[in-house]
Amino acid sequence: MIYFGSMETKDFFVHPSAFVDEGAQIGKDTKIWHFSHLMSSCKVGERCNIGQNVYIDSNTVIGNGVKIQNNVSVYNGVIIEDDVFLGPSMVFTNVINPRSFIERKEEFKKTYVRKGATIGANATILCGIEIGSFAMIGAGAVVVKTVLPYAIVTGNPSRQSGWISEAGIRLNFDATGLATCAQSGRVYKLENGFVGPAR
Repeated sequence: MIYFGSMETKDFFVHPSAFVDEGAQIGKDTKIWHFSHLMSSCKVGERCNIGQNVYIDSNTVIGNGVKIQNNVSVYNGVIIEDDVFLGPSMVFTNVINPRSFIERKEEFKKTYVRKGATIGANATILCGIEIGSFAMIGAGAVVVKTVLPYAIVTGNPSRQSGWISEAGIRLNFDATGLATCAQSGRVYKLENGFVGPAR
């Protein structure tokens, strides 16, 4: 459960150059750094690190333990689960066909970044898709469709190029569909095109 603190209790850190609008909810032990702006009605969980020059829009939800690197904008309609990493200058969108002269705020599409996923520096995520749990999005990738859990995707447009463990180590599956993470020793199973921890 996310705990949301208040400006009065001072159980989180906000750099003096940052702006946090009234109504924003910020979890315990979260740090918000230089020149960032959090809009009203956004929700940021515990133990998050919000880097320099980050914008968090109204009606966004950010889970616990999330790291948002410098120069990232998290727009209305983006849902970020626990332990996600957003690399420097990566980009979210929230409208498929924007025009400066047409108001499309009622057409925002939800984008979900599931638990433990990583999005690399300068990657672009088109709206209305889901980044699966523990997926790894390569630097500079342009993601135009939903990404499976534990998948590695790279390129423009992005394509899946492998599978990755929760520890961030590439998985190499044997003929039986099993792979062991070289760092953690955890075993994963590839079955019917999906990967998950072996039971």
